[in-house]
Amino acid sequence: MSRPASVHDLVQSHRITAVIYSAAKLNLAETIGDDAKSVAEIARLVSADESALRRLLVGLTTLGLCGQTDRDRFAMTDMGRQLDETADPSFKDWVLFESEMLAQSWSGLIDSVRTGKTASQLRGDGDDRYAVTGHATEWTRRFNAAMVSLTRTIVPKIVAAHDFAAACVVMDIGGGTGELIGGVLQRNPHLEGVAFDLARCEADARAHFDRLGIAGRCRFAAGSFFEEVPRGADTILMKSILHNWNDDRCRIILRNCWDALPSGTLIVIERIMPELATTEPEDRSCVMSDLNMLRGPGGCERTEAEYCRLAGLAGFAFVRTTGIGSFSLVQFRKVGS
Repeated sequence: MSRPASVHDLVQSHRITAVIYSAAKLNLAETIGDDAKSVAEIARLVSADESALRRLLVGLTTLGLCGQTDRDRFAMTDMGRQLDETADPSFKDWVLFESEMLAQSWSGLIDSVRTGKTASQLRGDGDDRYAVTGHATEWTRRFNAAMVSLTRTIVPKIVAAHDFAAACVVMDIGGGTGELIGGVLQRNPHLEGVAFDLARCEADARAHFDRLGIAGRCRFAAGSFFEEVPRGADTILMKSILHNWNDDRCRIILRNCWDALPSGTLIVIERIMPELATTEPEDRSCVMSDLNMLRGPGGCERTEAEYCRLAGLAGFAFVRTTGIGSFSLVQFRKVGS
């Protein structure tokens, strides 16, 4: 029987991140594959010290990522296989992003709590992390890959939670390299789609549409949702967009969405903050994401009521909220003209 965590246990959580990151960086899931292997063989294949690697594998075993078949043989568990870049689902890109990018930023959380400023603001880089990193190729690549791995796991839940039968053209605002819109179109052959994001995402998005065989009915539109959202869609999707921004900037985004829709549906996919937080894992996940927004782009996670208020100010009426795992799908419809 597991015992409740103490402060001593919780403060050591960074060690778990380091262990998982090491496994991902060493390509252990790909190397071990489906069959147990000896430490000596694994060490040779990944160019690691045999004794030190065994200690890491034991650590992974205590986390449920490896199984120890005897003293010196290890296999990956089902959860451990999620570190394989070819797995479905795979969280390898998220592990690399979390460890190489986010963990460094979180080390300064106390400064953001004291000042209310993001890491970029404290460095004097400006208010917009995405503009600041617009030319940071490695950061952008890591970010996009991490978002793809997360989005891929919830696309089936999104499609199950919302009936797209009445839609004709769906636009994904801040659609990145097209993972979400591509998944929606694959499961809805009658739809046409648009991924709308900054121009730096276009080449990868077009290549993704070609791979999926949907290039004939899905296009990429380049631009900024702070300036204008393209017209032509009857359904707009936004996943993990509004939580990046403060209320003033969210109102600009939402009003541009309202202007772009002749009539139709707005679907906001976000984590929903609890009105009163508990120790439940879903609440903790949302609150940790909220603190990540404080340190990173400067937005926040919001309650359902807060999203409804923002959308209402932009001219949208609330329809319903549907839970989809750790995220929620909040549906609105355009009112007025």
